[in-house]
Amino acid sequence: MTPRASETVKRIVKIERYFYKLLTGTGWEPHYPMLNYGVFASKWAGSDRSLWTIVNRNDFEVNGDQMKIPYMEGVSYYDLWNGCKLDPVSEGNDKALSFEIEPNGFGAILAINNSLADDSLQNLLSQMHESAKTKLSDYSNEWKDVPQEIVKIEPTAGAEKVPEGMVDIPGARYVMNVSGIEIEGGENPGVDVQMPGEEAARRHHQFVVNISKFYIDKYPVTNEEFKKFIDSTHYTPIDKINFLKDWKKGTYPAGWENKPVTWVDIEDARAYAKWAGKRLPHEWEWQYAAQGTDGRLYPWGNEWKDSAVPVADTGHELKGPDSVNAHPMGKSPFGVEDMVGNIWQWTDEYVDLHTKAAIIRGGSYYQPQGSYWYFPQAYKLCEHGKYLLMSSGQNRSGTLGFRCVKD
Repeated sequence: MTPRASETVKRIVKIERYFYKLLTGTGWEPHYPMLNYGVFASKWAGSDRSLWTIVNRNDFEVNGDQMKIPYMEGVSYYDLWNGCKLDPVSEGNDKALSFEIEPNGFGAILAINNSLADDSLQNLLSQMHESAKTKLSDYSNEWKDVPQEIVKIEPTAGAEKVPEGMVDIPGARYVMNVSGIEIEGGENPGVDVQMPGEEAARRHHQFVVNISKFYIDKYPVTNEEFKKFIDSTHYTPIDKINFLKDWKKGTYPAGWENKPVTWVDIEDARAYAKWAGKRLPHEWEWQYAAQGTDGRLYPWGNEWKDSAVPVADTGHELKGPDSVNAHPMGKSPFGVEDMVGNIWQWTDEYVDLHTKAAIIRGGSYYQPQGSYWYFPQAYKLCEHGKYLLMSSGQNRSGTLGFRCVKD
């Protein structure tokens, strides 16, 4: 948000929170008549007070008489936006209220019984009066992208031979080429993430990275493997919402031991990885292990192959992923399996002043239908998903799991 937009929201929110009962009530009158061109209002009426919310869509200031209201005894009128009391001017059976609204600005008028103008209202008026000393036009309306940083991943203890269940990935000079698949944002700076060496977040990324030899799990972490971790450590996340949601009574459903564990947040995945002496992969490590050095679109080649992935689930409930070894035709040049089409997989995390987001890779078996707005799939190895992190409980999903690497 620009500084002007941010300040606008701060002021509007103060009024909305104070008058939430009016704004969520039944006494809404849209398009309340105003006296000046380009100024629009809604009225929110209650039994003992009424609120008008106003916007000036003109590129110039509008002042003088703005609205007429029926005459009422024992009622006071306040310009909430500027934090002051108004003195209506009588015009027959009506009263006219005069106040100013800056170009492309806002207003809020309150009518309230005199006996109800208590200290809390005076406090709101005082806050709004202080804010109004600086006009919105004094705040910059220039938008700037927010710098991002990648969250550091600590290296593991080194292993001199291939650990059980892992695949040896040789070091290489790797050309990382990947694009974000966000629905909105176009090619504007600030979309997607700011990878190491980039000056700003951007949708398309291409750079050379020297990758050291590492080991990667041949398959995503399974329910059986994750239960060993739970049994050994008695791990319990602080935020338990949706944690292992498909498990019952502390264990996974019968026959699900070889399916990838899901309903785990990135912090749950990191906890498992630390216990196992491993870590989550950097995105370029994940992509290199899936792609090799020939730039192929899929782990198995450049043409889509139905037999290499689960049959897409388009229903209204999640049936659950396939077993991790169910699609050997989908293996990568290095022999790593289940990289694409079964579950999304956690990789890097990025942070800025306001938000945190993770890059997830591989797409999932679930393909919701009927809307353009569902989180897009990213089956191609030149595509990734940016997943906004809100809270552990909200981050967990039945289509999102992980695999680990070791240095």
